[in-house]
Amino acid sequence: MSFLRKLFRGDSQPPDSKAALPAEEPSAAPIEPQRSEVAAAESDQTAADRGDNHARANDDDRAWWEETAPAQSAAPPLDSQPAPSDSATDPPDQAAQIDAVAADEAAAADAAADSSDSMPRVVLPSSIEEDSTRPLTAADTPALVALRSRQGFAAAGLRDIGRVRSVNQDSLYVLTTSLPRESSDVTIGLFVVADGMGGHAGGEVASRLAISTIARYVLAELVIPALTDGGTEALQPLIIAAVQEANRAIWEHAQAIGSDMGTTCTVVLLLGQALYMGHVGDSRAYLVTPTGMRLISNDHSTVGRLIQLGQLDPAEAREHPLRSQLYRTVGQHPEVLVDFIYQPIGDATHLLICSDGLWSMLDEEILLDVLEHTLWPQDACRELIARANLAGGEDNITALVVTLPTSSSQQAGTRSQH
Repeated sequence: MSFLRKLFRGDSQPPDSKAALPAEEPSAAPIEPQRSEVAAAESDQTAADRGDNHARANDDDRAWWEETAPAQSAAPPLDSQPAPSDSATDPPDQAAQIDAVAADEAAAADAAADSSDSMPRVVLPSSIEEDSTRPLTAADTPALVALRSRQGFAAAGLRDIGRVRSVNQDSLYVLTTSLPRESSDVTIGLFVVADGMGGHAGGEVASRLAISTIARYVLAELVIPALTDGGTEALQPLIIAAVQEANRAIWEHAQAIGSDMGTTCTVVLLLGQALYMGHVGDSRAYLVTPTGMRLISNDHSTVGRLIQLGQLDPAEAREHPLRSQLYRTVGQHPEVLVDFIYQPIGDATHLLICSDGLWSMLDEEILLDVLEHTLWPQDACRELIARANLAGGEDNITALVVTLPTSSSQQAGTRSQH
């Protein structure tokens, strides 16, 4: 009976050892979370490794403009986000995070699609944009010049030995500049042609002395003072004095070495809308106007004098046996008389200064044709010299061409035509 009672009590009330099992269940329950945390840590480590490998691959494939661009502050990876606590695991918060991640991925996908359909654009950081040149607006766009002169002020000179001479005794000097003034700048040009004579050691030295002396004198007496105090020097005595100074320098040098060297000399000073010329010898100066070509210098030669007296036709001068006999030169006497010519530019378009090696080879019609149909002075000089050589090139050839500045009246006429 006692056995049955014990057995009956065992069916209705479990023994003490069995009653302790529910108490042990809480101690066994944490085993599963430990395993899940270990697995999660391993999974996080694997994901981190994959992320590092992916980042390194992206670094290797990164283009040059991405390498030089400032690094963007990357968002912390999702795996590194702090684990939500038990009180922060409500479904709405998790859904919001998932929606934000999905939105970021969708935006990245759209950006990738746009970049594949269009050319890549380099976006500069804001700091660079601030330091760089700002973009122009409509108000900043420079206004186009409605009217442009058909011809500007320019000058060029060339010399050639010719086809007969063994030494080039010609020299030239070309200077163009401007002087600043309150209302407008003043254009200045200084142009000199010298044709030397006196043999190998004489003519070339004389012509170089002439142009160097005249250039130094005009710069020292006119250009430099005009830059400082405006300059009030009278131009006629200045030009004459410059040529006479060249005559003195050549004469003294010739006397020192026992030479009869000398040179012709034609100097033209362009100041504003006028020409101031000093001239000795048979080099020539021409002006081209709408009505044709006009000689503005006189030949100081026997033939030139005969033409002035009306005893010789100008067309016969180039073939006359005394065409090279000069009665006035620079450097062959202690003093020299200098012709001075004042010539307003007016409607003139070109100035040509040349030695007799050019004008004695070509008719004035050819000179005019070249000047009128050649835009740039340098090209005109080349063509004139080439034609003189084709005609024989019997002497040294020098050509100095100036396209003259357009006057205000001509500009007004141009505007009325347009």
